[in-house]
Amino acid sequence: MSAWVQVSDTAGAALVFVGAAICLLGVVGMLKLPDVLSRSHAATKPQTLGLLLVLAGVALRLRSGMDLATLALIGFFQLMTGPVAAHLVARSAYRTGQIEHAELLRDDLDRQLTERAPDRAPGPEHGAGER
Repeated sequence: MSAWVQVSDTAGAALVFVGAAICLLGVVGMLKLPDVLSRSHAATKPQTLGLLLVLAGVALRLRSGMDLATLALIGFFQLMTGPVAAHLVARSAYRTGQIEHAELLRDDLDRQLTERAPDRAPGPEHGAGER
């Protein structure tokens, strides 16, 4: 086994270990944090970084073209779906009243929701016709 392969394998194992540790910290944050927004943050940020580090470590170990392409696709879809899912969870929690509004530093949705009557569909003045 050449020296480069041995260094690559060691670096790959270290990246997998560090990525798994970051994912574990994200899980601990999800269990310990008090509200939905904090938990949503802990569910996405460390998990995404941890998974990308694990994928990089696995890529250093596998070195096959098809395997690297598969790992790149996994990383791409994780980067695309993680933030969107966190945004939808946070927005849903906001709309169902599970957010403590006094603790928010900035509330951009409050004005939009109070201007529109709940029994009326959104009109062009509230974003339906704007692009």
